[in-house]
Amino acid sequence: MLRPFFAAARRIAVLQRPLRAATPLALAATLALPLLAACGGDDADITVYSGRTEQLIQPIIDRFEEESGLKVDVKYGSTSEMAALLAEEGEDSPADVFLAQDAGALGAVSDQGLLGQLPESLLSKVEPRFRAGNGQWVGLSGRARVLVYNPDLVPESELPSTVEELTDPKWKDRTGWSPPNGSFQAFVTAFRVDSGEEATSEWLQAMKANGVKDYPNNITILDAVAAGEIEVGLVNHYYLYEKLDDQGEGYKARNHFLDGDDIGALVNVAGIAVLAGSDHREDATALLEFLLAEEAQHYFAEETFEYPLAAGVAADPRLVPLTDIESPDIDLSELDDLEGTLDLLRANGVLP
Repeated sequence: MLRPFFAAARRIAVLQRPLRAATPLALAATLALPLLAACGGDDADITVYSGRTEQLIQPIIDRFEEESGLKVDVKYGSTSEMAALLAEEGEDSPADVFLAQDAGALGAVSDQGLLGQLPESLLSKVEPRFRAGNGQWVGLSGRARVLVYNPDLVPESELPSTVEELTDPKWKDRTGWSPPNGSFQAFVTAFRVDSGEEATSEWLQAMKANGVKDYPNNITILDAVAAGEIEVGLVNHYYLYEKLDDQGEGYKARNHFLDGDDIGALVNVAGIAVLAGSDHREDATALLEFLLAEEAQHYFAEETFEYPLAAGVAADPRLVPLTDIESPDIDLSELDDLEGTLDLLRANGVLP
């Protein structure tokens, strides 16, 4: 029987109904999920299930193939889809490597007993807060939660230092969030782990009472802030820099990093693991070594403005240094209870 994370993965499409009607194509994609593993890959040296997009991952996989001479077959889908597929396939999965958009999915697959132990030489490349306590996955790149704001409408000196302060009446009707978005749901899961169900429910209710506005994703929040529709919004840090590079410094949005003792300073990771049932552990580990080496870490930092987590590679100079962000003291593997978060969001009227 599938654990709650995987049951929730099957129901994610429901969250899109307020924003986008379910289509036959979307339903077909969900029904076809168990067939993904059957598509190609018979002659591959390594099979990767990737919850990160082909546009981002394939170029660096191509570089690995060029340098190693190994053939890599990558199956792409959302992180929740790939995690659910691994759970369905169990020990019979052809996957050697799981590359996930967030740590919670890695924790869920680890809880199923499907991940293998990584060598200490590899784990030690990344600081402990960005790898599994049990040594079964390691972060590749980091994404910080921030408050994006319009500097023409509110000085940074007047911004809150914690997400709890957003429930103050002075922020009424001035804030935006994106409940259907995976990064927001991971943040709420972290809130639950850090502060408990009751405190998280109280915060959600107080935000609603304070007139927080709903948006479908991080990009629409950024655009709403830049347009003056709202003054602040809860997002991941890296979307802003894509916008600034595209539209210039005249784009009226900036990032505000919250205090380290607050759940709003969460740094989640995209991470990677080797499946316990892999028949190609040596080759799979070589891929992980490559992705944690300098070339790949530069690629992640420069392609999406995420924080590189290994090899001493510096982040974009516009970012607050990762060493200056005191993220909450929680094991990122514990962000695996997606179903519990969805239930809490629905119970508080944040999701339908």
